[in-house]
Amino acid sequence: MGTLTVTGRARSMGALFAGVALLNTATVGLSTAATLIVAAGSGPGWSGLPSVASVLGTAAGALGVGLLLPGHGRRRVLAAGYAIAAAGALIAFAGALTTSLVPLLLGILLVGLGNGGAQLSRYLAADLYPEEHRGRALSNVVWAGTVGALAGPALMAPAADVVTGFGWPSLSGPVAVAVLATAGAALAAAFLPRHVPLPPEKPVAAVAPVRPAGVARPLVAMVAAQLTMVAVMTMTPLQLENHGHGLDVVGWVLSAHLFGMFALAPLSGRIADRWGPRVTINAGLGVLALSTATALAAPTAHTSGLPVALFLLGYGWNLVFVGGSAQLSRDLAPETRSRVQGTVDAVVWSASALAGLGSGQLFAGGGYALVAVVGGVLALLPLALLVSRDGR
Repeated sequence: MGTLTVTGRARSMGALFAGVALLNTATVGLSTAATLIVAAGSGPGWSGLPSVASVLGTAAGALGVGLLLPGHGRRRVLAAGYAIAAAGALIAFAGALTTSLVPLLLGILLVGLGNGGAQLSRYLAADLYPEEHRGRALSNVVWAGTVGALAGPALMAPAADVVTGFGWPSLSGPVAVAVLATAGAALAAAFLPRHVPLPPEKPVAAVAPVRPAGVARPLVAMVAAQLTMVAVMTMTPLQLENHGHGLDVVGWVLSAHLFGMFALAPLSGRIADRWGPRVTINAGLGVLALSTATALAAPTAHTSGLPVALFLLGYGWNLVFVGGSAQLSRDLAPETRSRVQGTVDAVVWSASALAGLGSGQLFAGGGYALVAVVGGVLALLPLALLVSRDGR
């Protein structure tokens, strides 16, 4: 089987990190620009379509990549997924140039397929390390999302200035960045070693008894965290706008949220390795409940309560995401691991679409307070269930 060298591990981690950072950069800018393009051309009522296309593409991509990895290898599958994303970005760019809805949404869907592979990259990173270090390894790849969270919005204005110099619509600029970023991700995947010897696994007998519980616990927690995070995060800009705040305030509050989502991922990984995935998951659900309580108590405090609430919302999600991923990287048999991981990611990303659609209805029916209350309940119910099961 061979021994995994330090150089081989570093090369693999670098390629995985770069792919995730570039796909996140592409997705953030593309989704933002597409939302504005659709709202301007088809009306605000249709502005959620790009987000739905992106989420559904990511869910399908995660499922497909999880099924293909065992038979085709990480380098080939990731490179193919990122190449599809690059083709999708080109199609979306054509849609942005002509303000045509169909190619724009089709392109976003294809970029989402590639993003599904990027999301599963955290598990590929975990597989490079012994069990006691897998939480830290996968969290380092999750941290790559910080690059996209910062670079995606920062590149939008300069890209718009560049394309207007060619006489193209300004919103096609961020889509052009997505083309370059996805192509870069495909190139990064090509640097993955062809054959990577992995650390020895636990005996199958040691993992077989925990397969059902090993899936149910992280799945329930990750779906609950995704529903809570997406619902509250999606309605926060509208809440701020309704109280007279501009894009500067919206950007500040969302920056606090994105910082919580990604920047502290290595800390979450250390917690998972030190105290275990269960403690990490339970802590994350508790932080999510605290975040919704803070949003409920200070729904208009744009300089204090809301930034704190959105930071906690992001970090609570991160704890659950990293803790759940760590458990799925440890407690599953090698022959079924990638398929189960892909299926779980597909379900979690599908939950994002449900939360995005449902949050608007909740906001319309009861305002931001109702969104926060429902989000808190979604976090507390699985927390109570999981803690009671831990106590048995």
